[in-house]
Amino acid sequence: MSSSPASSHEGWQQIVAKYREPSAWRALWQFTNTLLPYALLWYLMPLCLAISYWLLLPVAALAAGFLVRIFIIFHDCGHGSFVKSKRVNDLVGRITGLLTYTPYYFWRWQHGVHHGTAGDLDRRGSGDVWTLTVQEYVESSRWKRLAYRLSRNPLVLFVLAPLTLFVVILRFPIAGAPARERRSVYWTDLALLLWIIANSAIFGLRDYLLIQFTVMAISGAAGVWLFYVQHQFEDAYWERSDKWDYVVAAMRGSSFYKLPRILQWFSGNIGFHHIHHLSPRIPNYNLQRCHNAEPYFQRVKPLTLLASLKSLSLRLWDDQRKQLVGYRSVKLFRQSQDA
Repeated sequence: MSSSPASSHEGWQQIVAKYREPSAWRALWQFTNTLLPYALLWYLMPLCLAISYWLLLPVAALAAGFLVRIFIIFHDCGHGSFVKSKRVNDLVGRITGLLTYTPYYFWRWQHGVHHGTAGDLDRRGSGDVWTLTVQEYVESSRWKRLAYRLSRNPLVLFVLAPLTLFVVILRFPIAGAPARERRSVYWTDLALLLWIIANSAIFGLRDYLLIQFTVMAISGAAGVWLFYVQHQFEDAYWERSDKWDYVVAAMRGSSFYKLPRILQWFSGNIGFHHIHHLSPRIPNYNLQRCHNAEPYFQRVKPLTLLASLKSLSLRLWDDQRKQLVGYRSVKLFRQSQDA
C-alpha cells in the first residue's frame, strides 16, 4: 500500500530544527554587505543622473538588486528569523521597511496569512496572486473575466502592480487589520514623508523621486516575479480546505527555483521556497545549507530560470487535471460541458 502524501513527509520537524538557529555574525555580515553597497549606489545615482538618465539606468538596476536583498532581510525579520532577538528583528524590520516603503507590522500580519493559506483553494485572496479555477472563470461575468485577464497581463502584473502596491496600496490599512498593524501603516507613512523631505533636500525632489521610482520599478518587477513563480508553476499544489495539508503545500506548492549564483545571492536564497514555506523560522542565510545537507529536500524537482518562463502562459487552475493551465483550457472545458 502506498503512503499518503502527508505520511511521506513525517519527521520534517527534526530535519529542519538545526537550521532554525539564527547567527548574529551571519546576520550582521548580510546586513552590512547589503546596506552599505546600497548607500554607495545612492551616492552614485544622482551623479549619473546629472549626466544622463541612460547612464543612471544600469546603476539603478544594480541598486534594485540590493533593494530586493534588503526586502529579504525585512522578510526574515517579519518571520522572527533574521536574528535571535525579537527587539532587534523588529528594529531592523522597521528600518528596512522604510527603505522598501513597506509598513513592517502590517506586512508581517498579511504575510502570516499567506503562509497559513498558500495552496488552499477555499482561502485564496490574501497575500497571493489572484487565481481562478477554469470553472470559476467560465462562470464569471464578462467584466470580471476582462479584469482577470488584465491582472494577469505581464505589463500589469510585473510593472504597474508592484509600483501601485508599494507606492499607493500599502499607504492604507485594509479593513479588519488589528490596531497595531493599522498604526504601523500610519507611522510608516509619516516616516516616509519625513524621509522624502530629507532626501529631497539632499538630491532635489525631482531627482530623488525619479531615482527612487526607477529603482522601485525594477526591484518591484523582480520581486513580484519571484513571488509569482514560487507558487505559479504547472504542477503546483492547490486543494480544497478539507484536503489541504500544510506540509504537502510547502513541499509541492512552493517551488525550488534554481537560479544562477549571482541571482540567488541578490534574492537572498528565496528560491529555496519549499524549505522556507515548510519552516519560515529558518534564516535565509541557512536555506542553502539546509537544502544541501538534507536528502529530504533534494527530492523536489528544481525549476530553472529558463523553464520558469513557461509559467507566464499559466493562467487558471484546472480542478480536474490538478495543475495550472492556460486560457486554451477554457474552450476544452466548455466543450466538455456542452457534450
